[in-house]
Amino acid sequence: MNVRTPAGTGFGRHKRKIEPFVVPEHPGANAGYEELESYSRSKAAALNQHLIGYGDLAESEWNSAGVPAPNLDAMRQYRIDRIRSQLRRHNLAGIHLYDPLNIRYATDCTNMQLWTTHNPARCAFIATDGPVVLFEFHNCEHLSDHSGVVDEIRGCTAWFYFEGGNRSYEFAENWANDVAELLRQHGGGNMRCAFDQVDSHGVPFLKNAGVEVVYGEEMMEEARKIKSADEIICMRRAIIACEAAMGEMERALEPGMTENDLWAVLHAENIRRGGEWIETRLLSSGPRTNPWFQESSARVIQDGDLVSFDTDLVGPYGFCCDISRTWLAGDGLPTNEQRDLYQRAAEHIRTNMGMLGPGISFRELSMNSMQLEAEYLPTRYGVLYHGVGLCDEYPSIRYAVDYQHHGYDGELEPGMCICVETYMGRHGGGEGVKLEDQCLITETGCEQLSTYPLDTRLMGN
Repeated sequence: MNVRTPAGTGFGRHKRKIEPFVVPEHPGANAGYEELESYSRSKAAALNQHLIGYGDLAESEWNSAGVPAPNLDAMRQYRIDRIRSQLRRHNLAGIHLYDPLNIRYATDCTNMQLWTTHNPARCAFIATDGPVVLFEFHNCEHLSDHSGVVDEIRGCTAWFYFEGGNRSYEFAENWANDVAELLRQHGGGNMRCAFDQVDSHGVPFLKNAGVEVVYGEEMMEEARKIKSADEIICMRRAIIACEAAMGEMERALEPGMTENDLWAVLHAENIRRGGEWIETRLLSSGPRTNPWFQESSARVIQDGDLVSFDTDLVGPYGFCCDISRTWLAGDGLPTNEQRDLYQRAAEHIRTNMGMLGPGISFRELSMNSMQLEAEYLPTRYGVLYHGVGLCDEYPSIRYAVDYQHHGYDGELEPGMCICVETYMGRHGGGEGVKLEDQCLITETGCEQLSTYPLDTRLMGN
């Protein structure tokens, strides 16, 4: 894990483009180490999942919807330019990234995304005026050869305790010295470097090496908040795949199956379309729908139950699809209580979505959105609106009652993607309804990106 690769040995954007599926010819039984290494690297790069694509099922659904393919090269360059614009704005020499989603944003390559969320075994450095250096997990150099924006690959110095043990501080010092050397090479005398996430025991070593440590999450959230045209295409495609998976899920819903049986359908159908993972386990039925935030369980769904869920799904291209729906299990009619809860929730989504548009402040949304009546307020969801991209992103916009404690101001801008959500459940009530839709802020207003239909029986149709 702590094997080091000399600088300059990476396969960067200045190298030839990898052709998908074109596997190089084996150099032969008498080939030497370097020839075999080059062959292995080229073969692995040509067969990268991001080059192979998402398969006939996803592509046929996207073609049927009339959504073209994105220009991924343009998207990747746009993202690097967004990051560097933030770095210049804050007078930084560069930024060091450990969050796998920030690494994905900067390089559009993936590697064990969930595992590296809690095991910082890969990272990336983006110089303000210099290279993009990916510090990759052991023997994974081929995973970024498709991206076109990575200039150099190095082995990652892992200095968390699982990898470092009683040498963790030694490895942390080595890592800090490497960071400082990068800044001396490419910072033009500027030693200010941002970090999105950094373990506390490494910070003193950075300071000892002359690095000024700056909080970097702000720069990445600000960079990520405005989506390019190609990113919007990716998000549209991810939502189409997500909603197709939701359709399979709704068709599978039958009384007598467990919540976990139903939740597994969404996972399977997401993966079939090239999706990556689901961030939560928010599916519940019947009495488990109130209060919200029960995780999917072995409870058997009963005829006439409400079934509520939140996709929290990371789909194709790594884009998040954050859509919530509530369905009525079985073939019967809803109770008056179920219908009342559902229609209240739908009204909140419709009304609050209608407030979205460029130039609207976060405070206006908090204060002027449709608020909950007293009996629903104690079980409210944590936010009225939130940003979305590769995951839930800036901003987080609270209810009016929560604004003083945890709200902040800002302004909606064209290119931001926003989720509108509500949970409707009476305090101490039997069931609850969760609804959420995903939107794009345009130059003139708001476009609803998610289109999965509401439950017609619960809407009273």
